[in-house]
Amino acid sequence: MAPIPSVEDLPHLANPLEDAKRTAAYRAVDENLNVETHKIIGIGSGSTVVYVAERIGQYLLDDKYTKFVSKFICIPTGFQSRKLILDNGLQLGSIEQHPVIDIAFDGADEVDANLQLIKGGGACQFQEKLVSTSSKLFIVVADYRKKSPHYLGTNWKQGVPIEVVPSAYVRVAHDLENLLGAKKAVVRQGGSAKAGPIVTDNNNFIIDADFGEIEDPKKLNIDIKLLVGVVETGLFIDNAEKAYFGNSDGSVEVQSN
Repeated sequence: MAPIPSVEDLPHLANPLEDAKRTAAYRAVDENLNVETHKIIGIGSGSTVVYVAERIGQYLLDDKYTKFVSKFICIPTGFQSRKLILDNGLQLGSIEQHPVIDIAFDGADEVDANLQLIKGGGACQFQEKLVSTSSKLFIVVADYRKKSPHYLGTNWKQGVPIEVVPSAYVRVAHDLENLLGAKKAVVRQGGSAKAGPIVTDNNNFIIDADFGEIEDPKKLNIDIKLLVGVVETGLFIDNAEKAYFGNSDGSVEVQSN
């Protein structure tokens, strides 16, 4: 068993941005996780969330906290987060067993000035939203590139990820462009690793819809959800409590409501 290392004592990683992402994730855990009262923990995915799981695993190895953390049940949002939980010696659970989560940590593709999010670049937005909206406290960890100066769609140019029923993808793409004003709505392809569209964990397709800069993400989210064939959007509205951003110079910026 080893005491939790302080961030200042850790050896530097490959580049300053990785150092900053680790510092942001560690601070997010240290400042928001209550080891005595939190029992059910949501763990998302992404390059910064890797360090969240690592930090919680360090708490597990500290004699002062082992008796608490060993009883944590961690809820994943997909394959990567399930592996992160297991690799760090944490106990794996499911949202079916634990529909109310005490705290969840996840990344984001973009965060606007009001803490509204675009997520789903990894095609897991349905499970991510299921976990984050089931959580009493949702904390975002990311690097500075994910912080929008104002509107969503400023830095993230790939569009809003939308999970759709496969048989409805043509209809939904048509409605996104012709009814809701998307500049472009395309089914996400698997690329060189897969012929044809990406298939989500729920056996659905993903449409990436480019709306440019999104001034009213709340309304857009509602409008998309009302389209027949849409399962879920990658717009996370009024969900996050705080966001921790690792900057390229190694510093951390915290944004909260």
